[in-house]
Amino acid sequence: MKGIIFYYSGSGNTKLALEYITKNLKNVTFDFSSMVRAEEIPDLKSYDIVGFACFTDFWAPSQLVYDFMEKIPMQNKKLAFVFATYGFILGRNLKVLEKLARSRGFNVVIGEYMKSPESHVPSVVNGLTDENAPNDKEIIKLNKFISDFNEIVESYSNRKEVKSRRIKNKFLFNLFPIVSRTKSRKDMGDKFVDEELCTECGTCENGCPYYAIILDPKPKFDMTKCYGCWFCYNHCPQKAIYTKKFRGVGHYPRPNAQFKEKLKV
Repeated sequence: MKGIIFYYSGSGNTKLALEYITKNLKNVTFDFSSMVRAEEIPDLKSYDIVGFACFTDFWAPSQLVYDFMEKIPMQNKKLAFVFATYGFILGRNLKVLEKLARSRGFNVVIGEYMKSPESHVPSVVNGLTDENAPNDKEIIKLNKFISDFNEIVESYSNRKEVKSRRIKNKFLFNLFPIVSRTKSRKDMGDKFVDEELCTECGTCENGCPYYAIILDPKPKFDMTKCYGCWFCYNHCPQKAIYTKKFRGVGHYPRPNAQFKEKLKV
């Protein structure tokens, strides 16, 4: 059985969790395809199951995910699963991701969410993160998801019907509204560059998911394209990018040591 996972992972937490999941699945191999700067969608005919995964951005998927899903050709009940990570509050992220997948004709048969260390800079600075996430109970929950997923794979391999499943969400998470996708942009505010620190390496320009940065020769920001993902701030090697509220603090460019240890296969 062959699958493909389309993912959006700003800090690498989500991708690392997906690698843990796929390495513990039996009788199915997955290709990974980032949603970031995806110019073409791979042909899905050769895949038995398709996964969609992302981190939580103000209680829902980022704008990038919405834009990417519109590029997916309509399907005829092809098997799919959804997965989401969150640092502070999941909100409706996983439910929206499920809805987006179903809107493209996928048969969503399973889904899961997992807590991870926060990469949203204001949340990190204000202590709204758990650097030790996921805890033991959450790892057990993730492994139960993998076990259930293996049962689905076995059923499909044996040509048994795999029924659609509605993804469960905590009642508390359902109380959070779906806010405007420009909320992150407003929350981040204008960005600036410390020209003495900037080396014009191009990390921000090349990595910006929304093509909102150009080097001229220092970074220039197009706030009409920006959606406040904090990639440029988090990933600048010199920490030269800052905002009115945050400078040189709260960076989370990659999974921390304990997160990598807990998800080591």
